[in-house]
Amino acid sequence: MIAEPQVGFYNPLLNTDLPLMDKLNPPPTASPISAIEPAEGYAGNIPLVLAHQWWLSGQAVLVDVRTHAERDWVGYVPGTACIPWKHYPAMALNPDFDSTLLAQVPCDTPLILLCRSGVRSIGAARRACELGYDRAYNILDGFEGDPDADQQRGHLNGWRHAGFPWVQS
Repeated sequence: MIAEPQVGFYNPLLNTDLPLMDKLNPPPTASPISAIEPAEGYAGNIPLVLAHQWWLSGQAVLVDVRTHAERDWVGYVPGTACIPWKHYPAMALNPDFDSTLLAQVPCDTPLILLCRSGVRSIGAARRACELGYDRAYNILDGFEGDPDADQQRGHLNGWRHAGFPWVQS
């Protein structure tokens, strides 16, 4: 059974008064579960469209593992749990990651973890599984996606490129 959305987490289906609703894409038709790529040490790699569906429907909690600086400068998905995997500028592991995750999200809740490009969130997903979250998924392509030919992100893929909800400070 999928856990109910957690209080304090944004679920656009439950709050239609937000102006952000105008920016949301309707969820596409359900993707097959086989779209999740198997992975070593965590539940798997989930495509953006399926992650977006799970988040909208409250089937999973979206955890943004980017640094506070990235969220401030680049943008973020409103209502997500912000639990940095590493701290800027040294990019040292966040010593409070475990305790913060455990305090904010029950272990039986599916997690979809988001970073800049879908790489750093792999480490966070592995750690979440070690902590008892057996359904911790890495979101493929991340928030900004892969760099293009000019080494700029956000033009090829990623959460923002897909047109999913996000805001910028």
